[in-house]
Amino acid sequence: MSEPSKKRVAVLVEKMYEDLELWYPVLRLREAGCLVKIVGPKAGETYSSKHGYPCKADTAAADVTADDFDAIIIPGGYSPDHMRRHKAMVDLVTTAAQKGKVLAAICHGPWMLCSAKCLKGKKVTGFFAIRDDVENAGGIWVDADCVVDGNLVTSRTPDDLPAFMQGILTALG
Repeated sequence: MSEPSKKRVAVLVEKMYEDLELWYPVLRLREAGCLVKIVGPKAGETYSSKHGYPCKADTAAADVTADDFDAIIIPGGYSPDHMRRHKAMVDLVTTAAQKGKVLAAICHGPWMLCSAKCLKGKKVTGFFAIRDDVENAGGIWVDADCVVDGNLVTSRTPDDLPAFMQGILTALG
């Protein structure tokens, strides 16, 4: 596997994100030489995790496009439910899906993929409680630590982060 040096990656943030599911990818991707931007509803806004850890958005979703990135990472926790309340965040993921960009979602992150309407016929995993949502959006549920189907990379929980990151890094090439 070649290192994905200088690949541009957006990591989405909103309140109630799962700490490890945001920070593990951010730090691992930076370590691999990727240019990582934290993208939230508002630039400069600080969002708290489920455990109160802060994350400041570098930029607003409305101020970037899918063409600005090679991949978009969607952490879990309850943040995806808050993310999909912002049209600009859903539009960013929708356009990235249409362009075949790498989309990686963990835990409740596939909720954003449901809202982006990009799961039809795709194999997907996530936290077990969102299985019905994924299947109702046309996804094919698979219970595995990391599922890769085309441009989609999905995982279930923080325990799956090593496999999730291997899937992302391989997809970024």
